Formats: sequence, C-alpha cells, structure tokens
Amino acid sequence: MEEAGAEKFFTGNEISDRPLLNLDLSISTSSLRPSSNEESVRCELKRQSEEQIRVATLENAYAERVREMTRRELELAEQDFARARLIWERAREEMEKVERMKEIASRVNSSCLEISCHNCHQRFHP
Repeated sequence: MEEAGAEKFFTGNEISDRPLLNLDLSISTSSLRPSSNEESVRCELKRQSEEQIRVATLENAYAERVREMTRRELELAEQDFARARLIWERAREEMEKVERMKEIASRVNSSCLEISCHNCHQRFHP
C-alpha cells in the first residue's frame, strides 16, 4: 500500500514516485536587464545622436555667421550705391552748369560780334 506522505504521479502509462518537473515559464529580473550587446547598441545610438546634435549646432552657428556676413555686405552695397547716386547727381548738376555756361558763352560770342568801336562806330569783326 501507499505510505503516508508519498505521492504517486502518473506519467504516461505508468505511475511514478518521482515528482513532475515544473515547466512553467517565468520572467526573471535578469532577463529584463539589457544584454551587453543591447547596451553597446544603445550607447552607440546615443553617441551618434550627440554627434548629430553637435554637427547641427555647428552648422546652425555657421549659417548664422553667413547670414550676418551677407547682411553686412548688403548694408555696404547699399551704402556704396547711395554714394554712387550722390556722385552721379553731382556730375549731372555739373553737366547742367556746363551746359548753362556754354549757352551763356554762345550768347556772349554773338553779342561780341555786335560790339562796335566807340571811336569809329564800326562793327567789331574778330
């Protein structure tokens, strides 16, 4: 007969005194920790992200410097254009003066042709 405390287990066609294996799966805390390979992948991704951020920051600073230089060059070009406009205006005024003087000179020349001598009252011929 059976002894007290001894259990019989049925395995297939026969009954055994040995206990059945516990085949229940469980998740241990060690499987939640990433493997060293996963950690190295994460570290590499983090390093790449930091490098991309660093490069993007440098590119942003470079773009800002280029924008500032372009703005400064535009200001200088506008100043040069304003100076050139003033020079052109002065030259135009000088040309107008020369034209007026030329007109006056041509009237004086025609007046000179009509000058007559006081003594003989004859017309002056140059």
